[in-house]
Amino acid sequence: MTLQEFQADIRAGIPSVLPAPKPLDESVSHAPRRKSILSHDEKVLAVQNALRYFPREQHEELAREFAEELAQYGRIYMYRLRPSYAMYARPIEEYPARCRQAAAIMLMINNNLDNAVAQHPHELITYGGNGAVFQNWAQYRLTMKYLSEMSDEQTLVLYSGHPLGLFPSHKDAPRVVVTNGMMIPNYSKPDDWERFNALGVTQYGQMTAGSFMYIGPQGIVHGTTITVLNAARKSGKKRSLFVTAGLGGMSGAQPKAGNIAGVVSVTAEINPSAAEKRHSQGWVDELHYSLDELMLRIREAQHNEEVVSLAFVGNVVDLWERLAEEEIEVDLGSDQTSLHNPWAGGYYPVGVSFEEANSLMASDPERFRELVQESLRRQIRAINRLADRGMYFFDYGNAFLLEASRAGADVMEGDKFRYPSYVQDIMGPMFFDYGFGPFRWVCTSGKAEDLAKSDEIALAVLRKLRETAPQEICGQLDDNIHWIEQAGANNLVVGSKARILYADSEGRIEIARALNDAIARGEISAPIVLGRDHHDVSGTDSPYRETSNIYDGSQFTADMATHNVIGDAMRGATWVSLHNGGGVGWGEVINGGFGLVIDGTDDARRRLEKMLLWDVNNGIARRSWARNEGAIFAIEREMERTPTLRVTLPNVADRDMIEKIINYSI
Repeated sequence: MTLQEFQADIRAGIPSVLPAPKPLDESVSHAPRRKSILSHDEKVLAVQNALRYFPREQHEELAREFAEELAQYGRIYMYRLRPSYAMYARPIEEYPARCRQAAAIMLMINNNLDNAVAQHPHELITYGGNGAVFQNWAQYRLTMKYLSEMSDEQTLVLYSGHPLGLFPSHKDAPRVVVTNGMMIPNYSKPDDWERFNALGVTQYGQMTAGSFMYIGPQGIVHGTTITVLNAARKSGKKRSLFVTAGLGGMSGAQPKAGNIAGVVSVTAEINPSAAEKRHSQGWVDELHYSLDELMLRIREAQHNEEVVSLAFVGNVVDLWERLAEEEIEVDLGSDQTSLHNPWAGGYYPVGVSFEEANSLMASDPERFRELVQESLRRQIRAINRLADRGMYFFDYGNAFLLEASRAGADVMEGDKFRYPSYVQDIMGPMFFDYGFGPFRWVCTSGKAEDLAKSDEIALAVLRKLRETAPQEICGQLDDNIHWIEQAGANNLVVGSKARILYADSEGRIEIARALNDAIARGEISAPIVLGRDHHDVSGTDSPYRETSNIYDGSQFTADMATHNVIGDAMRGATWVSLHNGGGVGWGEVINGGFGLVIDGTDDARRRLEKMLLWDVNNGIARRSWARNEGAIFAIEREMERTPTLRVTLPNVADRDMIEKIINYSI
């Protein structure tokens, strides 16, 4: 397809003449069949809803097709409308657009649906088993058409993938406002997602899937590296053995992170195509299909003190039980299966093949649930045996401990989990409380030399900040300097020319200013998109992950994430998003994010300075009010730097005194 044909296809939106039906492409990974949950009347409604995008003369033909898709897959994806052009992040100038902000958003959408990036690209699912960019291909086509037409005085509104329309706004307003899965609270249980998603009225946007900010497994590899590195430091060993699971989406970062952190890692993955994809991309060193062979290789790697990543292509329960049986010394353990989505492909039960499980979850969901819960109980028993021998196990915020507890596994100590969340032990007190989180940027030129220049600029900024940094954050800066020094050599890019770097408010603003200046000087050839993971200081309210180290009771509230999106929109973000669900599951978390296009102008500098300051310090202020010592330090330091910032600080009461008064009054 020529560039002109590609641009014409974008501008056309939903074609007036229907393209021929497309057969299922078996060369890519597909979403499992979703369980049949709709009543007869609801199935009629789902098809009615889908036909709203098409003229009446096409309804009879499409109604049959959509009814068949609903019966066969449990969803209506509209495969017929999937574009014929290759899906990837093209250079920004190739997108047909009236404003560059819109072109940048189109680039980011295409990256999320790139076959090399997305988990189930033809079902528009980027990662996590159900993290969707859109619900169907009509929504994709119409959104891209609107973006090609919009001016810088319009805003596109997206309701869970559905483009509601272009609305008049102004230049300082976001170009796009996204919401995903924002349900009335009483209708936010897992089966509600199944039902309303099947009806075509909502979707699970995960975090960076539905907000167009996913950058492949690199997006989590830095945070995973920090976590594994600091967990390994806890073990005190020169070469730790780290055992975990998941290579499908963001979990694919684990073996690469293990190598960077200098450990022997073993990652189980039930889906052969996912494991082979990560191996071909260089994200895992070795694939092993036999446990006998793998046990020998683990012992060899431990004996030789190697830095190597091993993948077991098989069930994670079999791996944990064999490790416990052979009494192999495991130092670090975790799990990144998609247990936010346990009944629809996020976790596969032991004793059932991958193909059988995919069939069973739709044909007999109750039996599938029973098998999953029994598998979780068995997995925890094996983990407990190894933990009793000294393994440090941590929950990686994927609802593993939560779902294990619901399955009746031996994972509780009183009313608390036996094992900590990585946020409670590492990420929260060491990084989030001090304002450090997953800042990222994408070079819209698509040029490797622009990304290399951006790395050079970020490194220079961090080294300068390190010279005068207080002792409390020197360790964080040192780890991040090492990360960016090695980023190019570690071959982290999959999809767009992107980089992630944990930085605090000062670091993010200084790096963004320097990048903006480099664009103005022509040292970087095209605009850059700034963003972050929602898994950040301020972006997510999640009591079992991002806010699990907040202990004043407010970890179950969602004011922070909601205010963050509103505040970013007011301060110059190019687009903003607010989601229900992400990481730990539907109904368990509210999270939001942003994208900010910088183009070398003074206007971009104004936006980045105001927006990034709020985007980080909103969360630090909330964490300081929860009496987190690191956050109190960080917000006091920020108030010294920013005279117009005034934050309400807590007066810390003596708990023993209160205990005595309460006990006396009782």
